[in-house]
Amino acid sequence: MNPNTVVTWVDARERLPEPGMPVPAAITGRYPAQPGTPPPGEEFWLVRPMVFTDRYFTEDGTEHRDCFFDSDGVVRLPYGLDSEETVTHWSELPTLPGGTTHLVLGDDVQPAQRNAWGAGPAV
Repeated sequence: MNPNTVVTWVDARERLPEPGMPVPAAITGRYPAQPGTPPPGEEFWLVRPMVFTDRYFTEDGTEHRDCFFDSDGVVRLPYGLDSEETVTHWSELPTLPGGTTHLVLGDDVQPAQRNAWGAGPAV
């Protein structure tokens, strides 16, 4: 089994994911001036896990449309829209190791894991 996967990046200016879809997102912006961070104003481009949605409310009640958000509730808009940090590209998550799906449930979990590890049946 080959554990490697190929990532196909989608330009966020051309197409957005389905609402509710978790994705790796390539984010660009500038670092703020804070002690212990890279030089203030230095540009960055990095990958973070995000979820895309067509409607999201932040804790202060602000509504955001067609946006990406992370586990901390930080909202990022697709590139070209008004946001300090924007998503330039996104990708579908890879399939589970040794399989062709993103989800295995119930009695199929243990056999799928054993298959991915190349092990025989549990004793």
